[in-house]
Amino acid sequence: MKTPVKLTLYVLGLLTVFGAAAGVGSVVGPSQAAPPAHRETHAADSAGAHGDAQADSAAAHLPGGLQVTQDGYRLTPVTATLAVGDAQPFAFRVLGPDGNPVTDYTTSHDKDLHLIVVRRDLSGYQHLHPTLQADGTWSVPLAVTAPGQYRVFADFQPAARKEGLTLGVDVPAPGDYQPLALPAPARTAEVDGYTVTLTGDLVPGSSSKLTLSVSKLGTPVTDLEPYLGAYGHLVALRDGDLAYLHVHPEGVPGDGRTPAGPDVTFYAEVPSVGAYRLYLDFQHGGTVRTAAFTVTAGPRSTASTAAPTEVAPGGADPTVSPSPSGHGDPGHTHG
Repeated sequence: MKTPVKLTLYVLGLLTVFGAAAGVGSVVGPSQAAPPAHRETHAADSAGAHGDAQADSAAAHLPGGLQVTQDGYRLTPVTATLAVGDAQPFAFRVLGPDGNPVTDYTTSHDKDLHLIVVRRDLSGYQHLHPTLQADGTWSVPLAVTAPGQYRVFADFQPAARKEGLTLGVDVPAPGDYQPLALPAPARTAEVDGYTVTLTGDLVPGSSSKLTLSVSKLGTPVTDLEPYLGAYGHLVALRDGDLAYLHVHPEGVPGDGRTPAGPDVTFYAEVPSVGAYRLYLDFQHGGTVRTAAFTVTAGPRSTASTAAPTEVAPGGADPTVSPSPSGHGDPGHTHG
């Protein structure tokens, strides 16, 4: 075959091959996998970001004391265990967002920090006020009466924040742990010859008015002494997870309208049905005493239009979140 003819046939062959390839390209078209993959990835990223936002929102509505860290602040024990029997120094620090111990606090209810210690079965309650050292270490003599796992709550307001925090951490007391059953609900509590009577009910999702009346040997006590800026200090803990909840006192000593007993009124906000333990600290005759109650929060208020939700024992009801009551000192937080 002559050379010109060979070249012509070769060129025709190439055109045929490229034409076929172009035809195949037209049939298959550009890859459709990339755009859907891009859309799926974008959707997943959006869902993840939305999930993170939801998680942040949920964490923001958690009752206090369930977290060891919040908004960059962390409760860090220096002492690893609690002493059973004789008191030993218990030390801890609050680390700030910069990782350094916080040394500047806003005083709330006469103290820069309130330390609550209670065993996981809600026994052995103590309300203490540690001393702050220059290096940011808090220290207080502390002893517990029985071994077990204890929850240690720090209730405080860093000077750098407009709102207070309540952080919690578990600290063990070594030994043979024998948990106690939660005491049955009751309207009265006895302590050192005093009788404290509770009036009012806890209703989830609302600010519940609780009045505690103090009497001694049958006589109403009308000369209660101020304690932490009020005639009483109330802590509420939820059975199961020991959530530390909002409790606000009504009135303050010396305001011209708040009597020194026998009644001390509080407003408590609880997020779920279930059992709660209430601890009232009151001062009389120069001594602070604690009266404890078990209270059951009943069904959600009938005014709520939300559908009933199953609540796990000791778990928060995700459909209800505490809201500010407007009572008492807004700088002092219980939750």
